[in-house]
Amino acid sequence: MVTKIPKKILARQHEITSDFLKEVDKHLADIVDEQVLDMYEIRDIAGLMHIHPTHLSNTIKLTTGKAPCFFFEEKIMTIAKTLLQDNSTSIAEVAKRLTFDPSNFTKFFKRFEGLTPKQYREQVFAESLSH
Repeated sequence: MVTKIPKKILARQHEITSDFLKEVDKHLADIVDEQVLDMYEIRDIAGLMHIHPTHLSNTIKLTTGKAPCFFFEEKIMTIAKTLLQDNSTSIAEVAKRLTFDPSNFTKFFKRFEGLTPKQYREQVFAESLSH
């Protein structure tokens, strides 16, 4: 027998997911604007939302099929790519702005993009010349 989940619970799960994504966006905007110096962890966002980190994590996985860190990492990569397109900002400065040391930023970026930040920047520059 399949247990039917009440609509109220389903609605709450989507509300939690939506609130989580808003908090991530707000926090990353604060990071980029240098209003906050330390990158939050999932437990920090759960604390802001007044729910247990495990409940937050399980709810995000249930409603999206992805772990909470996926959304953090995806948004950090989007911001990093945008910042790297500005050649007047050094890669080390981009790393610092995103609360990484340069070495860890390079590893993080390469893991998701398959290129180092320098290679990505060179590729973007080369593409801009060919257009």
